[in-house]
Amino acid sequence: MGMTRNIRVRTGLFGLLGASFVLTGCMGPTYGTGKSVGEQLVEDVGNAVMVRPDNKEAKSIRYQPRGGLVVPKDELALTTPQPSVAGKDNPQWLESPEDMRERLRTEADENRNDTNYRSPLASQGTTNRKLSAAEQTAAYREARRLQMGAYADKRRYLSDPPLDYRRLPEEAQADLGEPEKVKERRRKKEAKAAKQSGSAWWPF
Repeated sequence: MGMTRNIRVRTGLFGLLGASFVLTGCMGPTYGTGKSVGEQLVEDVGNAVMVRPDNKEAKSIRYQPRGGLVVPKDELALTTPQPSVAGKDNPQWLESPEDMRERLRTEADENRNDTNYRSPLASQGTTNRKLSAAEQTAAYREARRLQMGAYADKRRYLSDPPLDYRRLPEEAQADLGEPEKVKERRRKKEAKAAKQSGSAWWPF
């Protein structure tokens, strides 16, 4: 009777211990491996201490040494390598705007005392003749018109809406409505009439 009871107690303890391990494995993090931390640790330690059998196939492979370089008999007949074209020494190499500006500044400093020298930097975007007062006024108005966005001939900036959005419909162009001068005259006449009719009942 006592022996059977001890066996039942031990079996129950082992069952509880195994259930706890199973629950720990189910509830613990797997870190994307599909195995719990304990299972992964046991597997890694087992792989580290496990003695693997000798691989006879790997030992039977014979690796041949790499052959040496094949050198021609006449080394002077070899073709000279082509020089790299990606460099500033190439005459066809495009000059960057920064390098061009620096070159022109250095050139202007060297010809500082030369009265016949005119730097391209000074004449960039300008004309040699002097503008008249009317031309200056027209240029100023054009610049202001562009600054205010009062243009509809083409898109000058990415923020400008498409040209179709700036055009009026044909029916709107045909009927422009009542002129503002006529509206102003009518408002003044109505205001004057309202003032006279409002003061008619006042005896004084």
